[in-house]
Amino acid sequence: MDQPSPQLKSFINTVRIARLATADAQGTPHLIPICFAYNGEHFYSVLDDKPKRASLMRLKRVRNIMANPRAALVLDHYEEEWDRLWYVLVTGNAKIIQDGSEHSQAISMLRNKYDQYRSMDIDENPLIKVIPEKITSWSGISGFDGPSLELGADA
Repeated sequence: MDQPSPQLKSFINTVRIARLATADAQGTPHLIPICFAYNGEHFYSVLDDKPKRASLMRLKRVRNIMANPRAALVLDHYEEEWDRLWYVLVTGNAKIIQDGSEHSQAISMLRNKYDQYRSMDIDENPLIKVIPEKITSWSGISGFDGPSLELGADA
């Protein structure tokens, strides 16, 4: 199974925000910005304690994942100098994780990346796990982009 290059893995871990796309059972898209952690195989985002309009398990992104696990992440950068544009597109499946060692490890990664999570009580909050099947990157920056990666279903 192909894996992202060490350079791309390292780069992904420097990015502070991504956009998570989910869709409901009818295919209606929903797109939101998220904080995330990447362990080199999977992406994790906690349903944190920032104010929400619904309970955590009733959020639109959660309901979408429960009805349709297909998901995408976009990490990107825009500048008026178009030779400095870049993006990373991740497509795959998502699922909700509510406990266990993987949950604990993901919370730890998120706390290491984001100072704000260190003071939030998120230890028992659900996580979204994105399991990539394909990672595509592009940039106007010389030497940035690499080939699209097709990942095995068990990635």
